[in-house]
Amino acid sequence: MGLGFLSLNLSRLGLWASVVIFIISLFKILHLLLRRQKLARALDSFPGPPTHWLLGHAHEIQQTGSLDKVVSWAHQFPYAHPLWFGQFIGFLNIYEPDYAKAVYSRGDPKAPDVYDFLLRWIGKGLLVLDGPKWFQHRKLLTPGFHYDVLKPYVAVFAESTHAMLDKWEKKARQDKSFDIFCDVGHMALDTLMKCTFGKGNSGLDDRDSDYYLAVSDLTLLTQQRIESFQYHNDFIYWLTPHGRRFLKACQIAHNHTDHIIRKRKAALQNEKEREKIQQRKHLDFLDILLGARDESGITLSDADLRAEVDTFMFEGHDTTTSGISWFLYCMALYPEHQERCRDEVREILGDKDSFQWDDLGKMTYLTMCIKESFRLYPPVPQVYRQLNKPVTFVDGRSLPAGSLVSLHIYALHRNSSVWPDPEVFDPLRFSPENMTGRHPFAFIPFSAGPRNCIGQQFAMNETKVVTALCLLRFEFSLDPTRLPIKLPQLVLRSKNGIHLHLKPLVSQSGN
Repeated sequence: MGLGFLSLNLSRLGLWASVVIFIISLFKILHLLLRRQKLARALDSFPGPPTHWLLGHAHEIQQTGSLDKVVSWAHQFPYAHPLWFGQFIGFLNIYEPDYAKAVYSRGDPKAPDVYDFLLRWIGKGLLVLDGPKWFQHRKLLTPGFHYDVLKPYVAVFAESTHAMLDKWEKKARQDKSFDIFCDVGHMALDTLMKCTFGKGNSGLDDRDSDYYLAVSDLTLLTQQRIESFQYHNDFIYWLTPHGRRFLKACQIAHNHTDHIIRKRKAALQNEKEREKIQQRKHLDFLDILLGARDESGITLSDADLRAEVDTFMFEGHDTTTSGISWFLYCMALYPEHQERCRDEVREILGDKDSFQWDDLGKMTYLTMCIKESFRLYPPVPQVYRQLNKPVTFVDGRSLPAGSLVSLHIYALHRNSSVWPDPEVFDPLRFSPENMTGRHPFAFIPFSAGPRNCIGQQFAMNETKVVTALCLLRFEFSLDPTRLPIKLPQLVLRSKNGIHLHLKPLVSQSGN
């Protein structure tokens, strides 16, 4: 009788559990349907490309050539069009300067429908924070990018670049093309570790290399999750092989950043090390984080500290890797501009052993070529916001609060109403006379407005030093059998790498 009673109770418990799960699922479906209706109503006044009944536009976005597909839609639908990932997440996809200004000159938060997918990895750092806490962290971190902090980094950029170029010297002897993207990535990570996290001159170890591979995996998995509606639900996602792979890569990334933090904290226990840091005129990024206190004197929590380190570790090397790699591709594609840049940097270097801080401002043609490369191949091709108040656009159309907006930087930079002959590589677009009168939101490789990239000056300085040294050491040319295939993966990568032929040049002074 006891067993029968127990069996009956378990049966009832199972029935009640099923009912509860059914009710929760029903409420979730109703919530999704109501939200979809609200988003669809908000996008009513914006015509756009036809959607798949289940996938929305995701089936086209997931295909090779999706970036240029959006450019073709931009020709068809001026200013903006709806963009649906599945049936429940719909953005207004914008690619026109006045539309960009209407949203990105404000401080609207990042769209949680996208950026929440990053939380397990980078936590609530500067990238995803909003409101007073974002402002507090931004104010706190800004001194880490002060002019006087950045000046000594020129020598560090050069040191890491020379190590990469020595490696390329050996590869170039094999007289065949090779993929530069991974080597640039390791160089950018090494530079970041030295400049902002106090790493010595030992180069990357196995832990650093594992971190680099983990970040590459995490960006791919996050992009795939954004574009795949079946992965949008957390409960379902963490049960899939895709989700488990994401968690495994997260663990590798977290082990790396935890090691960096522990190492610096241990060093600060040493009195001499502490005095040395306190005597510096300007502290590095990690010193600022560890010494940070709010108005009440409370330090950053361990979670806040790790989130900011994880955020900067990702943003500080991955975007730079993309920018430098695509620039070198452009130089290979346009040898006349490559030669002109090389002549300029040779003249600037002269008989000096290395570039100095003041030399960066003299690299005018190189800078124009870098900007034109960023226009055609923006390191971050798309960013997202959620409106915290209504917005009315220049043509009178509007969106209510709560609407989702995607700024498609890649399509904006190839918008033919803004950029004549947008597919042509023309560095003179960025000459002083041609920039006069241009819309401030026409060229935004580092986003724009109050939430623009805090490290953009660091990135530009690094790009100038690295590319100048590359051009002094090698002549770059294309491998016509292995042209890169553009792939958005949070940053702009290539599906098949960026394969170039490198021809060593006669050694110059300082090379």
